[in-house]
Amino acid sequence: MEQLGPDAASGDAMDSFLEKFQSQPYSGGFREDQWEEEFEKIPLFMKTAPLEIDPKENPDLACLQSIIFDDERSPEEQAKTYKDEGNDYFKEKDYKKAVISYTEGLKKKCADPDLNVVLYTNRAAAQYYLGNFRSALNDVMAARKLKPCHLKAIVRGALCHLELKNFAEAVSWCDEGLQIDAKEKKLLDTRTKADKLKRTEQRDTRKAKLKEKKEQNQNKTLIQAIKARNIKLVCGAASEDEDSASEGLGEPLLDGIISENPCGARVSLDDQGRLSWPVLFLYPEYAQSDFISAFHEDSRFMDHLMVMFGEIPSWDLEQKYCPDNLEVYFEDEERAELYRVPPESTLLQMLQHPRYFVKALTPAFLVCVRSSPFCKNYLRGRKVHRVK
Repeated sequence: MEQLGPDAASGDAMDSFLEKFQSQPYSGGFREDQWEEEFEKIPLFMKTAPLEIDPKENPDLACLQSIIFDDERSPEEQAKTYKDEGNDYFKEKDYKKAVISYTEGLKKKCADPDLNVVLYTNRAAAQYYLGNFRSALNDVMAARKLKPCHLKAIVRGALCHLELKNFAEAVSWCDEGLQIDAKEKKLLDTRTKADKLKRTEQRDTRKAKLKEKKEQNQNKTLIQAIKARNIKLVCGAASEDEDSASEGLGEPLLDGIISENPCGARVSLDDQGRLSWPVLFLYPEYAQSDFISAFHEDSRFMDHLMVMFGEIPSWDLEQKYCPDNLEVYFEDEERAELYRVPPESTLLQMLQHPRYFVKALTPAFLVCVRSSPFCKNYLRGRKVHRVK
């Protein structure tokens, strides 16, 4: 019987394979409607790799990862692999994944200080671009503990201090780096910018302190003027007894006088030593109000009423708010009593009344139409005093 040679045997095997291939079509091919999704599962063609790999869903990728990150390799080799992976992510500007890779490299705790310095400084760079300036600064400080003169760590630390508005520290770090390399452009530019901002900050701080001191002196002068007139102040809307109201004239107000009124107007002292106050006129019948930003203490109530009601307000549909028909009151909340204000009296005379307390540095008065049904009902059951 004639024996077949090697070439003939291999030819028969190929014929058999082709015959089987034609009779049994390949079942592992891509489905036409899902080829893009399945193509993405092949590690070589993946655009993005999952952070956590499930061996059942991505067996090929899990196999490659086990080869690359083999725990049997030395910590130095594994740390270097994570560093290279982080660098690839960094080049792609995927800074979050870069941080994760550098962190995994640091977890290996390899004995190579130079490699650890690179991992720290590279992670600092990724954190910097993510806007995590404090985390980046912590990393460069850790790098400098291992290698104090590492120039990249110093540069990145100076940039972090600049972003954190630690201008003096940024200048100091730049100076340290320039002792190593006096021509390092990033350090030169950063130092110039940080020094300029530091000087601006110092100037602004000086201005703020001078302004604060000036305001404190002005407030002190105002308080002295108010105390000299025996005007009683109440700080804020909280109910306070008469003793605490008197104490409101003391030191606590020297730190800053605050007026709680719609426009933030403040009591002021003119060149002649006379006070002007922000004053509220309240019209309870219509839940309306008028705000006078500067009511001079020597002005009469009638003078302001004549100005405010020289024209009929839009909310006075009955046209009854005429200056001659109006009555002005102030309220003693502690006693739940009302005091009728003579229209010809001045603001100072009312503020000096024994039962008037100025709240939040903004005197307030009620205005009603004399003998109107609302006024009668509003006054019913209240004790009303007539101020002489």
